[in-house]
Amino acid sequence: MHAFDVLGDPVRRRILELLALGEHTSGQVSAVIRGEFGISQPAVSQHLRVLRDSGFASVRAEGTRRLYAVEAEPLREVDAWLERFRGFWEQRLDALGTELARGKREGKRVEEASGDE
Repeated sequence: MHAFDVLGDPVRRRILELLALGEHTSGQVSAVIRGEFGISQPAVSQHLRVLRDSGFASVRAEGTRRLYAVEAEPLREVDAWLERFRGFWEQRLDALGTELARGKREGKRVEEASGDE
């Protein structure tokens, strides 16, 4: 499955957000996802399986518990693909930063001029 097919699903994206905070048991993930999305525990398990099978998540056994964690490599691949598009938004963000700085400078000038009166 292609990375964007995996990430295209809002449930899987949310699971990755949870796992980015640290390891979670399947029960913890299931409780959050069922509460937020109203889907069944087997459906959550299926999403965890897709994440695991596609390399986005790993699982390790600790006694009877299964602990899931994010795997960075597929995310690095997505980041590398996005790199060619970063210029589109970085240039605009730089321009926004310049305009905000200009507005702050002008605001200070107005305050200083008001204080002189």
